[in-house]
Amino acid sequence: MTKSKEKIVLAYSGGLDTSVILKWLIDKGHEVIAYIADVGQDDDFAEARKKALSIGASNVYIEDLKEEFVTDYIFPAIKSNAMYENRYLLGTSLARPLIAKRQIEIAAKENAGYVSHGATGKGNDQVRFELTYYALNPKIKVFAPWKNREFLDHFKGRTDLLNYAQEHGIPVKATLKKPYSEDDNLMHISHEAGILEDPKYKAGRDVISRITLPQEAPDKETHIAVHFKDGIPVKVVNTDDGTVNEKPLELFRYMNKLGCDNGIGLLDMVENRFVGIKSRGVYETPGAEILLKAHMDIEGIAMDREVMRLRNMLSPVFAELVYNGFWFSPEMEFLMAAINKSQELIDGIVYLTLYKGNVMIDGRESPSSLYNQDLSSMDIAGGFNQQDSEGFIKINAIRLMAHHAITVARQNP
Repeated sequence: MTKSKEKIVLAYSGGLDTSVILKWLIDKGHEVIAYIADVGQDDDFAEARKKALSIGASNVYIEDLKEEFVTDYIFPAIKSNAMYENRYLLGTSLARPLIAKRQIEIAAKENAGYVSHGATGKGNDQVRFELTYYALNPKIKVFAPWKNREFLDHFKGRTDLLNYAQEHGIPVKATLKKPYSEDDNLMHISHEAGILEDPKYKAGRDVISRITLPQEAPDKETHIAVHFKDGIPVKVVNTDDGTVNEKPLELFRYMNKLGCDNGIGLLDMVENRFVGIKSRGVYETPGAEILLKAHMDIEGIAMDREVMRLRNMLSPVFAELVYNGFWFSPEMEFLMAAINKSQELIDGIVYLTLYKGNVMIDGRESPSSLYNQDLSSMDIAGGFNQQDSEGFIKINAIRLMAHHAITVARQNP
């Protein structure tokens, strides 16, 4: 970064790292605009604004992105059946491109030449932020403190950050007693680092903060019906008490509540970061887990077999692109178009029971159903001539018999 005064839009959370970065940049003579993205985290935004201004920010933007997060990021991921490494539902990964997109828009509005973030040089978020920045504004300049030599020489770890904050009168909640990192948004809360870097450490109630632990969930079932249109959840009905939610944000919040109450959505895994490092993460993703399982079930009755086979090849690619930060990329545009096409007839209702960490499918119905009860029945004749199956099997056995013949010949030269 140049030594002349630059206007910088900083992605600001109000936490330790970004508060220190804000003060450090101001001390270096830069005008800093603090930008806070409201993606559903449990934060006091008024207090964060007050704190940023007290540190010296020239302006503070607090942007409510919750509705857009649900409709344009979470729901597309659900209809893609996106799970990174077949497990992680991508709560943090999906929020980052949205946050970065709005940051670029604010930079343009403020005529700022730089954007900045507090992501470390070892993690995934630096990639997600910066790839989005460059994809949306190739001319933007990025100041990433944790990859800046002067900053790294000053701050070698969390202790240095805490000491700097104390020296400059910056109030922070972080302490050395709770050094692990959390990322909270509408879709999930994640926990990593600190004591969690020991992969054997059991993350119990001392870590889990959103959901009820499954063993502590009520000894009572919750019954719901999830309605889908074009692969998107459009209505949820609690069939026990008649509660109905149809608006995307309210629907998703309600699913989060049901998931939390019933101990659903807890995941503890070691994953592979894009930068090549293995990382242990503990995730709480209650509502999305319910909706994902419901979506996968409605596809079973409404999606053509060969379309599903091809789409299932794309789902892990989609998840990997999201995880690695390529939301705004030509390959993602291609994948999204294909996935959207696959969802055109994914309509119907899935009936579920929620109980102590479990999402159980009770049944489903669809106006686009490809299921033929008579054709599938073992008790009803008809549909097709069962004698035709003899030729079908023999044709599929040709290569197996040829392989057997070669194997026997090699064993008996």
